[in-house]
Amino acid sequence: MTAGRALGIGRTKTYELARSDQLPVRVLRLGSTYRVATADLLRVLGVEEDDAA
Repeated sequence: MTAGRALGIGRTKTYELARSDQLPVRVLRLGSTYRVATADLLRVLGVEEDDAA
C-alpha cells in the first residue's frame, strides 16, 4: 500500500500491477504478502538512498 500511495495509484490497481509483474519496482511475494524493495521504490521516485536517511 505504501508503494502504491508513493506512486500515486490506488490499492486495487497496485495489487493488480504487482500480480501481473507490471509494477515499476521489484515485488517480493511471501505467501499471500507482497513486499516492495525499498531501494527500487526510492530509485523510481528519484530519491537517492543517502537523501532518504
